[in-house]
Amino acid sequence: MANLRKGERCDITKGTGVQAVTCAMGWDVNAYDPNETFDLDVLVFLTGTSGKVASEEDFIYFNHRNHVSGAVQLSKDNRTGEGSGDDESAVIDLTKVPESVEKIVFAAAIFDAEKKMQNFGMVNNAYIKVVGTDSKEELCRYEMDEDFSLETGLIAGELYRRNGEWKFNPVGQGIMGGLEAICEKFGVSTRED
Repeated sequence: MANLRKGERCDITKGTGVQAVTCAMGWDVNAYDPNETFDLDVLVFLTGTSGKVASEEDFIYFNHRNHVSGAVQLSKDNRTGEGSGDDESAVIDLTKVPESVEKIVFAAAIFDAEKKMQNFGMVNNAYIKVVGTDSKEELCRYEMDEDFSLETGLIAGELYRRNGEWKFNPVGQGIMGGLEAICEKFGVSTRED
């Protein structure tokens, strides 16, 4: 298993025989109002060469858990983050990812962050890891130990396709504006018409 830092990459499929992975995120809450829940939501974007989704079908989240291709299945929504281990995950069948998809981006947003005055500075021990779905072997992990004390959204990492093989890139980029800002970055409108 590789413990990655920003700028490092991990080969996922090259020479491994891996065809499906589970990308899991975990975190601990270190400070919050006990009268308010602290709900982080994992978001998955399947993007093309433009860095944007082709349609809203390529945005996987708590109300749309499965990609139409069968390539992505998001776990149930963990609304508290309590307990040890993984909090939310997505199973990615790399053999079913449409050819038009170049990256699968994993992000997280704090639900109602502004209303509850919460941010990622209140989150400890955040990580994203990639595990071979069949072997259960952890292929790589990225510990997000940066201080995101103003940010309510976070881009954790991405699987990307290069020369027919899949690799993982740790991103660890905080985003101000939470869900709406992350969605806008990847071409998903959150405005109701």
